[in-house]
Amino acid sequence: MVRIVGIVLVALGVLALVYGGFTYTRDSHELRLGAVELSLKQKEHVNVPVWFGVGTVAFGVALLLVARK
Repeated sequence: MVRIVGIVLVALGVLALVYGGFTYTRDSHELRLGAVELSLKQKEHVNVPVWFGVGTVAFGVALLLVARK
């Protein structure tokens, strides 16, 4: 189980370093007038700090080394 968590953390850390963040879409406004519906969606971008990506990779590698013993 520790090995799987280590692999997942390494993968997430590498993705954080490669992409630098992620984007998601959220509904901000919605209007309904009878049969007419209007909605406004906004794209939000979340930056992932480099130190977080490096730390996640390091912690994942440490877990893999501990699981190896």
